[in-house]
Amino acid sequence: MSIPMQGLTAAEAAMRLHRDGPNVLPESGRRRHWKILFDVLREPMLLLLAAAAGIYLLLGDPQEAMLLLASVVLVVGLTVYQEYKSENALQALRDLSSPRAHVLRDGQACVVPARELVVGDVILVAEGDRIPADAQVLEGTDLHLDESLLTGESVAVAREAGDENLLHASTLVVRGRATAEVVATGARTAVGRIGTTLATIQTERTPLQHEIRRTVAVFALLSLATCVLMVVLYGLLRGDWLEAVLSGITLAMANIPEEFPVVLTVFLAMGAWRMAKHNALVRRAPAIEALGAITVLCTDKTGTLTENRMAVAELDDAASGQLLATAALACPPMSHDPMDRAVVDAAQRAGASVEPTGWHRVREYPLSSHLPAYVQVWQADADRLVVTAKGAPESIARLCGLDEARRAELHATMDALARRGLRVLAAARGELPAAAASTLPEDPSGFSLQWHGLIAFADPLRADVPKAVAEAQAAGVRVVMMTGDHAGTARAIAAQAGISAEDGVAHGDDVDAWDDGELNDRLLATGVFARVRPEHKLRLVEALKRRGDVVAMTGDGVNDAPALVAAHVGVAMGGRGTDVAREAASIVLLDDNFVTVVRAIRLGRSIYDNIARAVRYILAVHVPITGLALLPLLAGTPPVLLPLHVVFLELIIDPACSIVLEREPPAEDIMRRPPRPPGQRLFNRAAIFSALGRGVVMFAMVAATFLFATRSGVTHAQASALAFTAVVVGNLALILLHRSGGTLWRALCTPNLPFWAVVIATTGVLALAVLHPTVAGLFRFAPPPADLLAMAVALPVAAVVAMDMARHFASGRIARGAVACGGR
Repeated sequence: MSIPMQGLTAAEAAMRLHRDGPNVLPESGRRRHWKILFDVLREPMLLLLAAAAGIYLLLGDPQEAMLLLASVVLVVGLTVYQEYKSENALQALRDLSSPRAHVLRDGQACVVPARELVVGDVILVAEGDRIPADAQVLEGTDLHLDESLLTGESVAVAREAGDENLLHASTLVVRGRATAEVVATGARTAVGRIGTTLATIQTERTPLQHEIRRTVAVFALLSLATCVLMVVLYGLLRGDWLEAVLSGITLAMANIPEEFPVVLTVFLAMGAWRMAKHNALVRRAPAIEALGAITVLCTDKTGTLTENRMAVAELDDAASGQLLATAALACPPMSHDPMDRAVVDAAQRAGASVEPTGWHRVREYPLSSHLPAYVQVWQADADRLVVTAKGAPESIARLCGLDEARRAELHATMDALARRGLRVLAAARGELPAAAASTLPEDPSGFSLQWHGLIAFADPLRADVPKAVAEAQAAGVRVVMMTGDHAGTARAIAAQAGISAEDGVAHGDDVDAWDDGELNDRLLATGVFARVRPEHKLRLVEALKRRGDVVAMTGDGVNDAPALVAAHVGVAMGGRGTDVAREAASIVLLDDNFVTVVRAIRLGRSIYDNIARAVRYILAVHVPITGLALLPLLAGTPPVLLPLHVVFLELIIDPACSIVLEREPPAEDIMRRPPRPPGQRLFNRAAIFSALGRGVVMFAMVAATFLFATRSGVTHAQASALAFTAVVVGNLALILLHRSGGTLWRALCTPNLPFWAVVIATTGVLALAVLHPTVAGLFRFAPPPADLLAMAVALPVAAVVAMDMARHFASGRIARGAVACGGR
């Protein structure tokens, strides 16, 4: 059945979608529930717990064994929930990153997710698009596709209406445009039958992931070594090898750094999801790491700094109706370009015919880098061809052969319009005999046209851009504008946005003329580049990288892909960008807004800060736990820390590092700091010693509590309860200390519901474990004297307050030293 060119109705499309299912391929990347459960059950912590339960059974203590097995079920449940939550976040990102399609519905061109395409839909494809489904060409102009994904053939193939060969899903349009009817979707497409799917693509580990893996390996070896040493010493000194093995298992549980990979997985997944909720879709995890180190942000103008909402503002020709009619005839059919839409709307309001009756297109010449103009040839009647052109005024002037005097006058007019922030295009027209249809030139430069005039468009600056530019600059991120527009327009928009153009606006031709040394010098002072082409953007990005800058680059076109790949963080436009640009980019802006780029930098810095907080907390909190496991051996007392105690502590640590600190809001000065040095390691010497130092201080408080209690004449069960109380309170205090971006008081006042949930739940269970005789018996505790219990709470709190004061004293001294050095 032939589908009319107005496409399906929305109701027909919905019915077919329900019948055939979505246009997606079977997924293999998402982990199922049983796979998540299996992965969790392989965790070393759970295996050690099971081993400890077995030892308790051998020791004749089934109650303790059953309690440990119950704790295994609790830990498994919480871990599975946490993993499932992360998996849902990743799946949501996959859904957001699915491609989109231009389709005719109810006679109107619109953009829909490619998954909603159905058989019979009429789709519009153009240069740079990925074909979203198998389709038959209905109408096409100079259509060429890269089918190497399917055939391995690197040479582009041509397709035209009536061709028996289909447009295959996932192939790339490299030239031309077409209207096509969908004939197969999802697994029924050629690529679906082969079994290719994006979900099978495995991304490489990031530098941060490699660093985490190395750290986990080091700590695991240390844990194994101390565990073996503990077993041997305990067995030799005490002679009880079963107790020795149990103590070794407890020490291993206290030392295993299982939280590190959990933190990285959860923080990156949830962080990317939070960024997507703010219209910044992270396609590659390394982008999150690089965001905090960006020193230069290269941005285009149209649609990113401006609203991309064009309207014809002025016409410089008296015969405005003829000028608009000519420009409208030079617009591609069903174009999504805002300037094309503005021209067509203005022409229709002026009563001009956008496509006169009886006329039909003979040939189109798309925009090219050497001639930024769109040219169409029309068959007007049996004797006459009409050539219409619209594009950059310099290009149209070249097609019209204007003399130097006329060109100088033209440039003066363009400069006057551009200084007011208007974007300018020109239109021209010519006629040829009908017989020339068979000998049309391959390059439109061969035409000789008649100048019709200039059209000025207004594209207002986005309201929040000046504030976002100021925020980026305050964060040490230099903003550089690179636009294909006229220098005057670029200067006007830059002035409105707050981007410095005091040293002048560089032209794309200047970039061609400069050698590498001169380009490097110019980059130090130039913040605005006009009339730049994609190859200029690539050269500028590479020059900035050679200077040591960390570069973010925005782009939307097919030819922008090399610059997006070359930049440390490529940012593609999700709205007007081509599929090629989106695939080349690390981040896709769902709203094409510059403000979103700056917001992404802010969120990226916050995510990295929170990861750093979490890993420092993990390092710090394991020191007093490990110390308490070793202390009885050194002090000659029975063990204090048992496997059940470690489980309880892990139930605090896991949510603290994966939920509490992940929810921590950005520090107030996060966008007033300079960018993070790109080579800075998460586990640098200062961070490790600082975290371990805090842990040592907290262990000193725990040891002091235990030793004082032991010498006070209380029972071992009471002393154990006091030491455990000190460890738990110290744990909560360390969470608060690592939450704090300013002071402890500010951390207490900063909203973080998971933190208070952890504090309340922990305090309640701790009170039962220490004070309630029955529950205390399960933990092998006995209720201690009130004064000693107060000491066990007060010492860790006092230690954290002292560490916080010392931190701020040290930071103030460093700041004063920096000021003094600056003064000298």
